[in-house]
Amino acid sequence: MQTRLAAARVLQGVREGGSLSRELPKILGKTPPETHATIQALTYGVLRRYERIDVLLALLLRKPLKRKDRIVADLLRVALFELLAAETPDYAVVDSTVRLIRQQRGWAAGMGNAVLRRFLRERDDLLRQVMTQPSARWLLPDWLAGKLRKAWPEDFEAIATAMAQPPPLTLRVNLDRVSREDYLAQLAQAGLAATAHPLVPSAITLDAPTDVTRLPGFAAGLVSVQDAAAQLAAGLLDPQPGQRVLDACAAPGGKTVHLLEASGGEARVVAVESDARRVDRLRENLARSRYDASIVVADAGRPEAWWDGEPFDRILLDAPCSATGVIRRHPDIKRHRQPEDIDALVAQQRRLLDRLWLLLKPGGLLLYATCSVLPQENSRQVGRFVEARDDASETPVAAEWGRSTGHGRQILPGEADMDGFFYALLRKASSSRVATSSLCGKKRQSPFRRC
Repeated sequence: MQTRLAAARVLQGVREGGSLSRELPKILGKTPPETHATIQALTYGVLRRYERIDVLLALLLRKPLKRKDRIVADLLRVALFELLAAETPDYAVVDSTVRLIRQQRGWAAGMGNAVLRRFLRERDDLLRQVMTQPSARWLLPDWLAGKLRKAWPEDFEAIATAMAQPPPLTLRVNLDRVSREDYLAQLAQAGLAATAHPLVPSAITLDAPTDVTRLPGFAAGLVSVQDAAAQLAAGLLDPQPGQRVLDACAAPGGKTVHLLEASGGEARVVAVESDARRVDRLRENLARSRYDASIVVADAGRPEAWWDGEPFDRILLDAPCSATGVIRRHPDIKRHRQPEDIDALVAQQRRLLDRLWLLLKPGGLLLYATCSVLPQENSRQVGRFVEARDDASETPVAAEWGRSTGHGRQILPGEADMDGFFYALLRKASSSRVATSSLCGKKRQSPFRRC
């Protein structure tokens, strides 16, 4: 399977509802290893610039292609991305694409050739027309651009620009086993240039992406791949040896492992994940790190199904969210997320906050986190929660990163080369009561069931 056709197959899977993290490995498993980097670059490139390419393709086609011919449309999207990037000779892109179209749909080869050659002839005029469309200019769906502009009017252009750029490869050093300075020296010895992140003590940014197998000590758990913003969670929660710590919504396990690293491996971590398909990644990360945690496959928002009645000193709620802060890393989010999803996510976040709070010890800390930049999922969510409860208060986060939002602290995409993340640290009043198990007659019952 040629690289362009492979990339088009990935796009087809994503446009039919599959996630990039699942569709790409399926195709890579059928292609030679030496082609993987090119296939990935083509796929991510098209998805980052999808809105611009789609407006352009609509101008070039006389009428939309039928559903059964969507592979032709995706081959043309890949070709237009390459022609816009101008890193491969135009004739090579056109000739290869026309041959691939002929193999897939013989009748469409002439049409594909005409579309691509017209683009080359009328490039400047076509691009002027394309850029009059807001979605093409900002590389965002109109509904999302509208929400971002409303939420962050002064920062919107910087946010949109950052979302369209590839993220750096950032590493988290296991400070329980090696200092950041020593690990930087190991990278230098391996011929990998890198710099310490200026705001996150455990973070290192590589000058250029590399295969993780080249990273010194990766297999032994000395280092993990994790964005710098995501690395802030463990430090904010500050788990101590012996404390019982809940990581709700835990997969793929990066933060689970970091909580263990931060406590010297001595915290008693319970990792809850509802998606059984993602638990394998969680187990793999724990095995590579050589730390132990109790793994529970369950809905964290239904503690009656899994909680043993022993309260937690610390809770990390890395809540399901719109993921609008990590679009640069997962550009397929733009294809899958819809405006109506936001209200459903807000309701789910509210349920998790309300239910998990009952499991927290008096005086304990809950860290609410999302990789969203939408206030209704972040500051407004936390504000509602604190105002509704007498036993909840915010612990201010004083930091050089991000910005205060009144409730919690927000990092916008691209700030200090980080993903967009939100954090709010909540403390339970010492006089509060935890939802401990109660006795109903002679039989011990869950605190969430009626006797």
